[in-house]
Amino acid sequence: MKIKLPASVKMVIDSLQARGYEAYAVGGCVRDSILGRVPDDWDITTSATPFEVKKIFQKTVDTGLKHGTVTVLAGNHAHEVTTYRIDGEYEDSRHPKNVEFTRNLEEDLKRRDFTINAMAYNDQAGLVDLYGGMDDLQKKKIRCVGNPEERFGEDALRILRAVRFSAQLGFQIEGETRQAAEKLAPTLRQISAERIAVELTKLLLSDRPEDLKTAWETGITAVVLPEFDRLMETPQKNPHHCYNVGEHTLASLRYVPADKVLRWTMLLHDMGKPECRTTDEDGVDHFKGHGRAGVELAREILKRLKFDNDTVRKVTVLIQWHDCRMNAEEKAVRRIMSRITPELFDRLMDVQYADAMAQSDYHRKEKLERIEKVRKVSRKIVEEKQCLNLKDLKLKGQDLIELGAKPGPVVGEILKAALYEVLEEPSRNDPEILKKFAKGYLARI
Repeated sequence: MKIKLPASVKMVIDSLQARGYEAYAVGGCVRDSILGRVPDDWDITTSATPFEVKKIFQKTVDTGLKHGTVTVLAGNHAHEVTTYRIDGEYEDSRHPKNVEFTRNLEEDLKRRDFTINAMAYNDQAGLVDLYGGMDDLQKKKIRCVGNPEERFGEDALRILRAVRFSAQLGFQIEGETRQAAEKLAPTLRQISAERIAVELTKLLLSDRPEDLKTAWETGITAVVLPEFDRLMETPQKNPHHCYNVGEHTLASLRYVPADKVLRWTMLLHDMGKPECRTTDEDGVDHFKGHGRAGVELAREILKRLKFDNDTVRKVTVLIQWHDCRMNAEEKAVRRIMSRITPELFDRLMDVQYADAMAQSDYHRKEKLERIEKVRKVSRKIVEEKQCLNLKDLKLKGQDLIELGAKPGPVVGEILKAALYEVLEEPSRNDPEILKKFAKGYLARI
């Protein structure tokens, strides 16, 4: 097995070996290279202690000396170099009480999570695969190194990582590993919200975001996203739907690009349906007001998972408008684009497309035609650079003051009224026309 190492990685490994130490590329970069994928980063493991590593390289960053990690700056690249180590007893389902450095590669590899992540490589020794990682890659299996209950007991986040790797690689979780994940899923409560959010996002951004269902089947979502379990229990007896709310949500994830905002929007867009569900005398389910209810639930969930304010804002805006079926008329489209920005409006069309594709065939053709027509209108508005906000309005506050308006709330009131006029008819975005409008407005107040 020959892996082409990047020049910077080879330089670090060669430098360590030249000083008499062992050094290997290790973990995900080895796995991805074997699979023909481009690694996101290259980690290196070595028999050298952190202080020995620091003596060899001129430019280093003390990333985590306590746990044996030094970042080596090699040209324009930065690589984490970690000393072979043996982890002590784990006390919080995440961190070992202590770390013991070792000169033995086998000891280091056997503490790792999954066999496919426990392989090491350098050009001298070739592939070091002590736990059947290559065989599991060929069989497309996610399997823990050694006893899965021990591995998950050491670090509960590995339970969610098993599902994430399964989704990213299209692999199945091996039987005993899956059973251990189900048994120990409740221990995920001890993992920080930030780390849960990172793993969920990686899962959602994979080629198989619908594999979130595996997290539901194994009891993971009951702990980290219990609101999703309610979706899986909520039927949709309605001509527009062929799935329950949860299955519809999973299906919709496949129809938006792998974008964090879009995938989280689709995951949360129908969160309001369980509490808004009513059934009429004909047995048909209705979900009036689920968009508004969903906004509040989505905000609560995203805040709980410690998402940044910008992501929370964008996702909740898209959820608020996801069920708005505007006509393909410029005036109507301009008004909404003005309220949510052109960027989010284009994403809104992606959301509505995915929503329609995950429904039944009932009126699907008409739904998709409407969405495409609206999208074309919105792009025409952008191409023509039509005014959608106060920044592009050809009337400014100073203009109003020169016309006799007193500085204060009235200036903003007139500017908003002028913008509404321009949204109604773009040709009115002319300085003279707007000044005349403003004069008339001032005369009435």
